[in-house]
Amino acid sequence: MVLVHSGYDGLLNVCSRGLTHLDCILALEGVPALCPPPWDLVSHPHGPSRPLSPTMGGLYSEYLNSEKVVEHYNYTKETLDMQETSSRKVASAFIILLCCAIVVENLLVLIAVARNSKLHSAMYLFLGNLAASDLLAGVAFVANTLLSGPVTLSLTPLQWFAREGSAFITLSASVFSLLAIAIERHVAIAKVKLYGSDKSCRMLMLIGASWLMSLILGGLPILGWNCLDHLEDCSTVLPLYAKQYVLCVVTIFSVILLAIVALYVRIYFVVRSSHADIAGPQTLALLKTVTIVLGVFIICWLPAFSILLLDFTCPVRACPVLYKAHYFFAFATLNSLLNPVIYTWCSRDLRREVLRPLQCWRRGKGVTGRRGGTPGHRLLPLRSSSSLERGLHMPTSPTFLEGNTVV
Repeated sequence: MVLVHSGYDGLLNVCSRGLTHLDCILALEGVPALCPPPWDLVSHPHGPSRPLSPTMGGLYSEYLNSEKVVEHYNYTKETLDMQETSSRKVASAFIILLCCAIVVENLLVLIAVARNSKLHSAMYLFLGNLAASDLLAGVAFVANTLLSGPVTLSLTPLQWFAREGSAFITLSASVFSLLAIAIERHVAIAKVKLYGSDKSCRMLMLIGASWLMSLILGGLPILGWNCLDHLEDCSTVLPLYAKQYVLCVVTIFSVILLAIVALYVRIYFVVRSSHADIAGPQTLALLKTVTIVLGVFIICWLPAFSILLLDFTCPVRACPVLYKAHYFFAFATLNSLLNPVIYTWCSRDLRREVLRPLQCWRRGKGVTGRRGGTPGHRLLPLRSSSSLERGLHMPTSPTFLEGNTVV
């Protein structure tokens, strides 16, 4: 029995040193339990085999492993101290309030565009699309804030990709929306072509394409373009993103913004040329609006883009400023807050529609106060019937002023 046992041990050593699993099973015929299944043996040149599960060897095997996030942050960050201090709580509360204001402002813009038929032109629909991306950006920033700090280290890579990917998708949607607006302005002014009913499908396809490209661009890391198991390729600002991906995204955004600037420069020269009479006052006002929107976007996001480019060039733990990147991204969120203010400030029609709910609320409050005899309100005497008989007739049809009905 001793000899047989030693023989089995020898055969097992041969199996572990490179003999095929079929040969191993044939050599140990009669005792198949001593020969492990194929997925449990991996040839190792210096000793026994190590286990390998067939379900954990794929591309997405580490997506549910929460230790991966800790590993990557430990590699790229100077410290993992993410305690919830009082200053961090105050900053988080301020950012959440800011994001709530972003959501409310852009929601008012979307409601105004949807309610007023005068705002159903291509230009305002594209502005509504930009407002939708800003609204979702506010929601994404709230989720990002709530899942940051100490919560970060308890996330799985899948949850981390969802947290950061949502912000990248909304950012991509904003950039592509700005490109769509620039194309629409160029077509309307430089090419003297307006969107008619026959071209509304093309406009909707352009909006749909911008969101589709945003989803693809923001979803690339969760599809596999990341640095899991490749720590040397990881970004310092975004420790689970590959530096090459971050550089690719910033490069694409920069090229798009340069193309937008080139389109607006061409539009400017067309307006100043002999064909300037094709652009009416409203068209020029809209052109001014979107130019301001573009300038504000570049000002708000240029520091964040710069920090991401620096992240690509700096070795790990070599640039301490990268650990303050959240300040640059917090400044970038102001863009989504300022866009609705720019819309309502530059467009009188949109401003009236956005402020209408507030005016209705104030008007209703005033009526309630007069009915209740609120002190400080003086009731005006009604006209007598004799005054009407003397020729002071009230209009029987609504009065139209600049396209809006005055009741």
